[in-house]
Amino acid sequence: MASSLEGKLVVAISSRALFDFEEENRVFESSDDQRYMKLQLERLDQPAKPGVAFSLVQKLLSFNDQDDARVEVVILSRNDPVSGMRVFRSARHYNLAISRGSFTRGREPWRYLKPLRANLFLSTHLSDVRAALANGVPAAQVYPDSAHASLAHPDELRIAFDGDAVLFSDEAEQVFQAQGLDAFVSHETERATQPLPAGPFKPLLTALHHMQQAAAPRVKIRTALVTARSAPAHERAVRTLMDWNVDIDEAIFLGGLEKGPFLREFEPDFFFDDQTGHVRSAAGHVPAGHVASSASTLTSADSE
Repeated sequence: MASSLEGKLVVAISSRALFDFEEENRVFESSDDQRYMKLQLERLDQPAKPGVAFSLVQKLLSFNDQDDARVEVVILSRNDPVSGMRVFRSARHYNLAISRGSFTRGREPWRYLKPLRANLFLSTHLSDVRAALANGVPAAQVYPDSAHASLAHPDELRIAFDGDAVLFSDEAEQVFQAQGLDAFVSHETERATQPLPAGPFKPLLTALHHMQQAAAPRVKIRTALVTARSAPAHERAVRTLMDWNVDIDEAIFLGGLEKGPFLREFEPDFFFDDQTGHVRSAAGHVPAGHVASSASTLTSADSE
């Protein structure tokens, strides 16, 4: 009987997001894939170091036990099949139960997200992330130079989300970009009781909420909304989550303050934001990824 991914939380991840292949990648960029493949083969028995999204994956897999596998992690990589051998060996070294993968040797791997029914795609390749989001899959570009997750919460999976254009649609963000802050506040205050349309990461938050309700004893989930909104525009965000019947553990309304220092204190295993300025701020402290849809907006820091 064929195996099925039905009912599972499926996370597709590139090899560079899961493991630290930055040295090998520099070889690839400075020469060709043949030299890269040779280096990976030479290091076949040398486990790669954990990458930016390693903690997220490790804790998600902790929800599985012998009788109930709730999470499936699949490697979806532009790597070649030879290098893929090292990826699987590295996963086995860290006791990561990862057995499925696609290695496309430079071609776009996002095409396999639909048959996987992926709930999340993490990759260092911007074009793959944009394509995934355009096809309705929550996705983020991992910044390989991000700080790694804190070791302070081994029994708690912590995930932080931006609001507009991530959990929620970019409806309100468009008002801000076109008409400014005063118009944004007025728009959101007048519509405080009207739920915001869903953004690309609502399905992931909902899936995590369901897992949280039936959490495995070995690991709990703690979520946070970290947003540039402030009162009175905060109310529509809170009411939207209530309308979705989704609990979130912390809501941090920053009114435009830099997000990085606050995320440093929350210590997430991963943070998702649509603005590269916020992602850069976060990446100095925590694992961070850019939700790089065509609707993504730029902060003043992005003009540098």
